[in-house]
Amino acid sequence: MKKDYYEVLGVPRDADADALKKAYRKLAMQHHPDRNPGDKVAEEKFKETAEAYEVLSDQEKRDRYNRGGHDAVSGNAGSYKGGNAEDIFSQFGDMFGNDGNNPFEAFFGGGRRQGGGGTRPQGQAGSNLRIKVKLTLEEIANGVTKKIKVKKQIKCATCAGSGAKDRNSVTSCTTCRGSGYVRQVRNTFMGQMQTTVACPNCGGSGQTITANCGTCRGDGRTMGEETIDIEIPAGVTDGIQLSMNGKGNSGAKGGAAGDLLISIEEIPHEHLQREGNNLIHDLYVNFADAALGMSAEVPTVDGRVKIKIPPGTQSGKVFR
Repeated sequence: MKKDYYEVLGVPRDADADALKKAYRKLAMQHHPDRNPGDKVAEEKFKETAEAYEVLSDQEKRDRYNRGGHDAVSGNAGSYKGGNAEDIFSQFGDMFGNDGNNPFEAFFGGGRRQGGGGTRPQGQAGSNLRIKVKLTLEEIANGVTKKIKVKKQIKCATCAGSGAKDRNSVTSCTTCRGSGYVRQVRNTFMGQMQTTVACPNCGGSGQTITANCGTCRGDGRTMGEETIDIEIPAGVTDGIQLSMNGKGNSGAKGGAAGDLLISIEEIPHEHLQREGNNLIHDLYVNFADAALGMSAEVPTVDGRVKIKIPPGTQSGKVFR
């Protein structure tokens, strides 16, 4: 489940725009992939921080989030679409005063480089996958782990996701000479700045393919099926959406996999109606029993329990 956006940025719910910006800058610098080469946890925190700031820095989205949580802004997270460090800084570059240019290029002398401990984009990222999971009231009350078979795009077993026929079919890109990046000179208000961007010829992989894999035809993925254990916490509500990172469709040619988005559907109970975290059961008794008092059994999610109906009970009386 996604963390609360205020908790991600470490700010109170009444934080103003300056406090949000300051918190985001600090965390973005801390978790940026250039400072944490190869660290997947830091990369996820970097993306999580950017997503939180994108929502909370927009007053309309922030109001929706305050009222309805992640569901209220799901699928409408504005311009934030995840991606690598360059993508995110391009979206929030004005806050760093660099017209979208990665500030780490100034700090580390020209951006991420192959062999310098940095990372580079590989292939095309996979798309998110949406499924619906039906739960009984008993499962919702206690939490449950569901084992679900999902049909999706998976990494090609023949070429291990590379898209190439064999090792001899992969050569170093002649444009970037295998680095995955090319240098560009941009004119900014501070003068000319040299930046590095993903190579347009190889898409940042540093390699080109001369002969495609016969199974996936160069895509690096095929249609398949995966069995996934989905842990659903107690207390979820009908329509809420959970997410599992990296469990969506595989990316093309070794690209990162998308996310699995799980929509919860509550199965109506035969005897109980849900109202928030409360359950309601309508018990019908005749006039004599209501007047004289009685004992009755009522259903709960943990089994039936006995309650006492005192003499003189009126219609509509609520017992807890």
